[in-house]
Amino acid sequence: MAAITDDQVEVVRALVAAIPAGRVATYGDIAGAAGLSSPRIVAWIMRTDSADLPWHRVIPVSGRPAPHLAGRQLDRLRAEGVLARDGRVPLAEYRHTF
Repeated sequence: MAAITDDQVEVVRALVAAIPAGRVATYGDIAGAAGLSSPRIVAWIMRTDSADLPWHRVIPVSGRPAPHLAGRQLDRLRAEGVLARDGRVPLAEYRHTF
């Protein structure tokens, strides 16, 4: 992976912070809005620098959270009115557009 700049980190952080309660965005949505070449860059930034962000609003394009986060993430989303079906968030219903 190419070196990630502080500016890229800040853009991703700003985009995640802008996702309103009751909505979700995919890693790819954020990468596209930030002008990044890969959703994996967003995932790396989220893994290393997102404790103070609404991280639970960022999901894979499958709509299914990572197994190690699924319970906590889906609970937080449910509290905001995002209802998963069979463990998957229906993107057509809850996807935020930047």
